Amino acid sequence: MVLAAATNGIRLELGWVDYLMIIVYFAVVIGIGFTARKQVRTSMDFFLSGRSMPAWITGLAFVSANLGATEILGMAANGAQIGMATLHYYLIGAVPAMVFLGLVMMPFYYGSKVRSVPEFMLRRFGKAPHLVNSIAFAVSNVLIAGINLYAMAIVIEAMLGWPEWLAILVSAAFVLAYITLGGLSSAIYNEVMQFFVIIAGLVPLTIVGLHRVGGWGGLTEAIKRTQGVQHLQTWTGTGIGDVTNPIGANWLAIVLGLGFVLSFGYWTTNFTEVQRAFSAKNMSAARRTPLIAAIPKLFIPFIVVVPGLIAAAVVGNQFASGELTYNDAIPKLIQMYLPTGVLGIAVTGLLASFMAGMAANVSSFNTVFTYDIWQRYIKPNMPDLHYLKTGRWVTVVGVVVGIGTAFLAAQAGNIMTYMQTLFSFFNAPLFGVFILGLLWKRMTTQGALWGYVLGIVTPTITWIAYLVDPSLFSTATAETMYGAIISFVTVLVVGVLVSLATKPKDVSELGGLVYGVGKIDMTAGAVATDTAWYRSPALLGTVALVLCVALYLPFL
Repeated sequence: MVLAAATNGIRLELGWVDYLMIIVYFAVVIGIGFTARKQVRTSMDFFLSGRSMPAWITGLAFVSANLGATEILGMAANGAQIGMATLHYYLIGAVPAMVFLGLVMMPFYYGSKVRSVPEFMLRRFGKAPHLVNSIAFAVSNVLIAGINLYAMAIVIEAMLGWPEWLAILVSAAFVLAYITLGGLSSAIYNEVMQFFVIIAGLVPLTIVGLHRVGGWGGLTEAIKRTQGVQHLQTWTGTGIGDVTNPIGANWLAIVLGLGFVLSFGYWTTNFTEVQRAFSAKNMSAARRTPLIAAIPKLFIPFIVVVPGLIAAAVVGNQFASGELTYNDAIPKLIQMYLPTGVLGIAVTGLLASFMAGMAANVSSFNTVFTYDIWQRYIKPNMPDLHYLKTGRWVTVVGVVVGIGTAFLAAQAGNIMTYMQTLFSFFNAPLFGVFILGLLWKRMTTQGALWGYVLGIVTPTITWIAYLVDPSLFSTATAETMYGAIISFVTVLVVGVLVSLATKPKDVSELGGLVYGVGKIDMTAGAVATDTAWYRSPALLGTVALVLCVALYLPFL
């Protein structure tokens, strides 16, 4: 059975028990949507859950929103393609930035009472940078939503044999239903449930897969024979001038490109993630949201990257021949190893992850479009009910456009690389603008605008140059890191030069928006339990960073 599955395409043979689990799951998802709808009375309820969520809810939703297609299929694809170097995306490429968000950035965001990241751009720099940021965010989000939708369609296509277009439409319909009903509250409650469903689906796959290849020892021996020992290491082959690692980048590019620009750009300025913290009930809960999320984030590689390694060991020949793409690693292992019953849990976990990812994209898209574009520039000063209705209609538009971008994602052999390319275009320059604006009160509106625009243009040109001449970079993944560095440096240089030649805002307008200007109330909305030692943001951040270093050590 396993041998047959290992030599054929992907087709999941589900039993009635498996289908029952999936049906029950979807019924619960829609039920949560209807329940959350009863709590939606204002636009703030719909877009930010009325800022009423406790930290443990927002923390789990924060990490679950990230557990979309790029995390499950994409990181498993990276595990199969580049091996344990994928750990960089978690350890240096996620946790430090999540800690920075909780300890440094959230006080500015939450303390300023903005409703979105682009609105913070408006407060700090004015209308022109804000409008460009809002449009860029909307475009990037529908592109990323398409990735999650495409991944969900892969699983449905494998289960039922439906054509890709039908699987995409059905997937979109379910996400549209529960987001339109209950807004962000529906998304967050579902994301908390989906977190546990995802874990329940992927843990058995990892355990069974390791057992079939002879445990960790058998897996490492198989990888050494088929891929080489470097597939099991993280920093080997990253010396400057001596790059032999599968990423194709030296340690400086990995540290600066991935660990700093791409990572901090994604985790601190990407409203898709930050929105969960914005919905927290007070300042303490908002700061703890990414810090709580950082703990499970550290251990996700064991149920995502390890299956990718298993796939490289057992079906690496099919990746090499082109019969399978690296995106197929997880679905292929599910087909090969899981029996009826467990198969239903795993498939439900996959569907949950893709729905969580797409729902996060759609819920942040409708917030930014409604508040930062529609209300600000098209229909200002309308009754709140108007914006609530607009948000629901924009949700429909976002899903429909996501259907179109899903077909773009289908052209990518590795959706994680595709995602990183988008991040180098959109997140890298935004982080450059934000960090300069937060640390330097002399930064002007014109400096932010032109730095941001050229920060988008330069990585785009770099990517096009790589498509024309692939010899410019060792791999597409390396291109995204160098592209991000180029973008960030462009923002700094242009932002500083233009700011020095233009008039800055008066310091009186920058209170709570620039480091050292004004005072942020760190106890806003505090309750008695916030002072408990185990809820200290500094403690949570320190624990996350220590674990981050410890988990690197076995794979150096």
